[in-house]
Amino acid sequence: MADASENAGTAVDTGTAGTAAAATRNESEWCFAWHQPAPQTEGKTKAALQKAAMWQPGDIITVSFLDGDAGVQERVRKVAEEWTGSRMANLTLDFRKNTTDTLIRISFNYAGSWSVIGTTCRQVPKGRPTMNFGWLRPGSGEAELRRVVLHEFGHALGLIHEHQSPAGGIQWNKEAVKRDLSGPPNNWPDDVIEHNMFEPADAKETNFTPLDRASIMLYPIPASWTINGFSVGLNGELSSTDKQFIRQQYQ
Repeated sequence: MADASENAGTAVDTGTAGTAAAATRNESEWCFAWHQPAPQTEGKTKAALQKAAMWQPGDIITVSFLDGDAGVQERVRKVAEEWTGSRMANLTLDFRKNTTDTLIRISFNYAGSWSVIGTTCRQVPKGRPTMNFGWLRPGSGEAELRRVVLHEFGHALGLIHEHQSPAGGIQWNKEAVKRDLSGPPNNWPDDVIEHNMFEPADAKETNFTPLDRASIMLYPIPASWTINGFSVGLNGELSSTDKQFIRQQYQ
C-alpha cells in the first residue's frame, strides 16, 4: 500500500456504460488519479507525490452527489463508508443532500471512473466533480460497484495505485505492456504508459508497505506483462493490508 498524490491532466478509466460489459472492461482499463491543480495536457501525469495530500486524523470530509440515480447514490455511500468504519480510518465521510458545497463531489455523467487524490480536491473549482463513476447504473452488479467505489475512494483518501509503490516488486515486460495499453480500450501513448506504469512514486514523499498483491488499489496484471510470470487477478475487496494501512495512517 502507498499513499501520496498524483498530478494528471484528464483522469479516466476510459469506460462508458453497461453492466456485464462494464465489468469485463474494468479488467483491462486503468484509471488516472491526479493531484489538483492539473495541467491541461491530457494524460500528462507527473507523479508530484506529496504526503501533504493526506487528510488529518479526525477530519470530517463532506461529500455530495452532483447527479445520478438515488438508489445508486445510496449504494455508493454505504460502500465508501467501509473505509471509515470501525477500526478503519479515523475520518468521517459526511454525505450531504441538496448542496454542492462539499469537498468531494461525485458525478456519474463523465467517461470512466476517476478521482483526485486526497485533500487536493480542495483545489477543484466549486461545482465541478472531484470523482466520477461513469459506468455505474441501477443495473450494476454489487461486485462491480464495490470494486470501483472502494478503489476511487481509496484515491480520495490519499492512496495511489499499488503498482507505483516505491517498494517495487513487479518485473515488467515493457514491450508487452506498451503493446496492450497503446490499443483499445486505453489507447495510451508511450509517454503516458511509461509514466503511469513504470515510474514509481518518490519514496521520500510516500508512505508505503511492501507490494500488496491483494490491494483494492492494484489493477489486474496478466502474466504476459511481466518477465517472471507475476500476475494479479481482479481485486474486489479491501485487503487485510489495505485495512491495516489506512488505520495506521489515520489513527
